Amino acid sequence: MLDRIVGIIDSCRTFLVTSHVRLDGDALGSELAMYHFLRNIGKEVVVYNQDETPEKYRFLPGSGTIVSILNSFEDFDAVFVLDCSELERIGNEASRAGSIKRMINIDHHVSNTGFCDVSLVDPDASSTGEILYRLFRKMNVDLTSNIAINLYTAILTDTGAFCYSNTGKDTFAIAGELVEKGASPQWIAEKVYETNPAGKIKLLAKVLDTLGFDLNGKIGSIRVTQRMLKDAGALQEYTEGFVDFPRSIVGVEVAVLYSETSEHNFKVSLRSKGRINVERVAGEFGGGGHFSAAACSVEGDIDTVKSKIAACIMDQQEKRLK
Repeated sequence: MLDRIVGIIDSCRTFLVTSHVRLDGDALGSELAMYHFLRNIGKEVVVYNQDETPEKYRFLPGSGTIVSILNSFEDFDAVFVLDCSELERIGNEASRAGSIKRMINIDHHVSNTGFCDVSLVDPDASSTGEILYRLFRKMNVDLTSNIAINLYTAILTDTGAFCYSNTGKDTFAIAGELVEKGASPQWIAEKVYETNPAGKIKLLAKVLDTLGFDLNGKIGSIRVTQRMLKDAGALQEYTEGFVDFPRSIVGVEVAVLYSETSEHNFKVSLRSKGRINVERVAGEFGGGGHFSAAACSVEGDIDTVKSKIAACIMDQQEKRLK
């Protein structure tokens, strides 16, 4: 598959690069690494995202070039769809992006649907950024500091700062090389984890007050409502990482963050300590992700949604014990 992707890159001139809605560090870092790579070899590149770049990732080299409005999709020879398990994850422009003749999907989600012919999917990779590193090495690419910073950020954030179970020895080896090429661990960590706006901390205080437990303490959950966001003067993007707080509690096997996106609709973020498969839980509601980290959207009032999620988690626990 790497050879097919290299062939497309060599034969095409204009590229669109895109990723999923509700952008995270892996999506943005991977997109911008691809942007710099393609530009460096003389290609024309546009990075499009439906959502605006979250504040804390605007330090990434090239982030200012990303567009959120694209009038035409007809002028591109090929499109890279990165960190997406299905085409619809792009958002409202999925069908237009899908009309581009050559589509390449690079991803690491176990729930990937294989939605295009040219798919480089490795569920064992720590991140999409790690897979891109392999591609660049295949092509003997010069890893510039701009590429290194973006790839390092992609890997750092999707491994939970190298704490999650998807972190392997190859992950550290790659990260080490990226540091040699110009990625500063201290600077990047400060930008990602230590530049919180006051509104995020105010929101966190309100959210932690909703902490609750189910399944004899094995499920720890918190909730974000639209009212909380308004009262704290916070953005939805500020909730990134909140789910790790209940996950850190002794006895909790699965942490859940219920984020109210509209009346009677919640985005549900799930994190497991590695014994319960939350990807299968999310899959029951049309979502997906990884064994230990997944997400989905569920309709209903908060009590109904929590009941449905808890029932699915219990089912996964029972299957594990059989």
